[in-house]
Amino acid sequence: MALISPSRRVRRTMFSDGVEAAGVKAYTVYNRMLLPTVFESVQEDYHHLKEAVQVWDVACERQVELRGPDAARLMQMLTPRDLRGMLPGRCFYVPIVDETGGMLNDPVAVKLAEDRWWISIADSDLMLWVKGIANGYRLDVLIDEPDVSPLAVQGPKADALMARVFGDAVRDIRFFRFGMFDFQGRSLAVARSGYSKQGGFEIYVDDTRIGMPLWNALFEAGRDLDVRAGCPNLIERIEGGLLSYGNDMTDDNTPHECGLGRFCDTQTAIGCIGRDALLRVAKEGPTKQVRALALEGGPVPPCDRAWDIEANGKRIGQVTSAAYSPDFKTNVAIGMVRMTHWDSGTQVQVRTTDGVRDAVVREGFWL
Repeated sequence: MALISPSRRVRRTMFSDGVEAAGVKAYTVYNRMLLPTVFESVQEDYHHLKEAVQVWDVACERQVELRGPDAARLMQMLTPRDLRGMLPGRCFYVPIVDETGGMLNDPVAVKLAEDRWWISIADSDLMLWVKGIANGYRLDVLIDEPDVSPLAVQGPKADALMARVFGDAVRDIRFFRFGMFDFQGRSLAVARSGYSKQGGFEIYVDDTRIGMPLWNALFEAGRDLDVRAGCPNLIERIEGGLLSYGNDMTDDNTPHECGLGRFCDTQTAIGCIGRDALLRVAKEGPTKQVRALALEGGPVPPCDRAWDIEANGKRIGQVTSAAYSPDFKTNVAIGMVRMTHWDSGTQVQVRTTDGVRDAVVREGFWL
């Protein structure tokens, strides 16, 4: 493929020097920032992620900060998940919807204080929507993008590496909680979260002066743990059913279609912009939904466009992400399937870019 031309519109990160020194082979653009996608190869990076520990530059997970007396009210207006019981120090995965119930983003909300929140966003211009809501309702809240860059540490040896840099107390952080930890005199939010099923942490670095020192400290501390630079891995995320906004779901889909209905407390999330629309969806149920599929044959080509799913010659859905899994010895895929064919074991065909493949709908994902 052609290279990405450098431009100020495609922003480097505070960790880019380290990423380049580690031998990055490919990038994508995410929230107008560079996001590494390959170091050794997708397959080699996949095996290493499952066996050791990786440090990921995910500074592209930009933060939308809400700060002020109406911050909590605005946060609840954005999501159908009931946030009333959320305490400072918690992280919640939250679908964010528009007035029709369509997905605008699927971020992690970080509650720093009653009047201060970070929304760690997927790839979309969510801040424009948030500013529009705040302005339209004349809320007393400041909204901006702080210069906060997440650095992820993922893999089965993540706890060991993090303890060497931040102390053993980091092991006590519970899933989707965060604590404040010191690094070179700076207090950083460290959360047990991340875009893999292998476990790990995300460090919210809010000072560019310590970005590369932290990167280097992690690599120095993890030499005997076989630490490497890494990135979100296509194969592993599909195995784990981790959806990608813009790929597996868009604003044309409701949370219920995306399998995220459990995060929609539509009866109690009073104030959510899309609540009325989602109440109807919850009552009637979705007519299509995300499913895992296994595709037969050799490794599939890159899925850079939607592939039609067919049954008896009729289109009944689309595959949006697919890759060959070395561990499961099959092509793993994520697709949106109509309710008539979404039951486990249903035989379908997928029209890939290199021909039609037989496939089967699975009950759940692999990890």
